[in-house]
Amino acid sequence: MADKKKAYAYQRAEDKKKEAKVKAKSKAFAANDAKRDRVKKARRVTRQDEASVTTDTPSQTQEGCVTSKHMEKAYKLLAQQEQLSNSQAKALIDRGLVYVGNKKVMIARGELDKTTVFTVHTIEAIQPIFENDDLIVVDKPAFMNSDEIERQCEGARLLHRLDRETSGVLILVKNEAFREKAIGAFKRHEVYKEYVAWVEGIFTEEMVISKPIITEKRHNSAYSKIARHGGKPATTEVYPLEVSGKKSKVKCIIQEGRTHQIRTHLRSIEFPIVGDELYGGRRYRRVMLHAKKVVLLGLTFEAKEPKLFLHFSQ
Repeated sequence: MADKKKAYAYQRAEDKKKEAKVKAKSKAFAANDAKRDRVKKARRVTRQDEASVTTDTPSQTQEGCVTSKHMEKAYKLLAQQEQLSNSQAKALIDRGLVYVGNKKVMIARGELDKTTVFTVHTIEAIQPIFENDDLIVVDKPAFMNSDEIERQCEGARLLHRLDRETSGVLILVKNEAFREKAIGAFKRHEVYKEYVAWVEGIFTEEMVISKPIITEKRHNSAYSKIARHGGKPATTEVYPLEVSGKKSKVKCIIQEGRTHQIRTHLRSIEFPIVGDELYGGRRYRRVMLHAKKVVLLGLTFEAKEPKLFLHFSQ
């Protein structure tokens, strides 16, 4: 009996020791949590203080800073400098053709100092590639919408489209019979479509990207992403062509032609196109994507790479 009491007393003592250790650890964790909370709160206060400084109105800024009296909307300044209408100036900025130094003006209604001097880049001329009784093929310049080219080609309709900053082979058809044949070839994946692009990162091994794409509207513009469920099937073959520093030139062959297919697929493998800020690329003079070759119903059309592509690595 005495032995049992001793054993029980010993066990109780051990249990109390363990409980004490657990309580000590709990207090230590609680103290650390409280310390982290104090640090987070201090950081939030600091950020709020900083924000209150950066969001002051121009009239509240320190002496020597630009005030609202010396500021004007970018498109209005451009209109005055280039002797354009406000709508023409806004259109140039929206196209991505207006720079201040080496920086592109991104927001037409953004305010700039009235002494700002702009540089306006011009759009290259449309270059004809081929024409017969059925179709017109042109080399579309960057910064021009496909619809604009359609309006300039009287009696012809777009067979497909290229994004505004994408250059290269663009096909328009002249009659419904040929259009139906061409659309059938596209649906049967019998059309060869080859692009070249400069991408961020070092790309050295060929790859086939087969991921479904879904497209939605964001701020009145199309935006595509890899679909977790559903989506339209899309396959892009990517081949390395050249590496320059931390950028690579690649060849892309697509089987379908979904909205922003190449841009979406390249982003999905963490090689966004240079200049394609919408899909993770760094800002540049343009989206570095060019539709180089199309083979349709036995006819081959090719657009030479822009000089910017050829000399990008130099």
